[in-house]
Amino acid sequence: MEEIKKAILDFAEGSKKTKFYFSDIAKAVHKILPDAKSREIKKAATALINEEKLIYFSLGSTTMYGLKGRGITEDH
Repeated sequence: MEEIKKAILDFAEGSKKTKFYFSDIAKAVHKILPDAKSREIKKAATALINEEKLIYFSLGSTTMYGLKGRGITEDH
């Protein structure tokens, strides 16, 4: 799970975008760890949210992920 979390953070930090769909994260992780299962990636992303390294960004019907402190992702 630590490898998956590192891959997610590397993707988020290296991307020009500030918000990501889960599918974007999954594609990035699969490039590095092709055997990673979607459920494992989802658990790792949730763990990063619990560790406050990622945050949820809701668009109403869609939830995206954002790197904490990057872009306009904080509630003001």
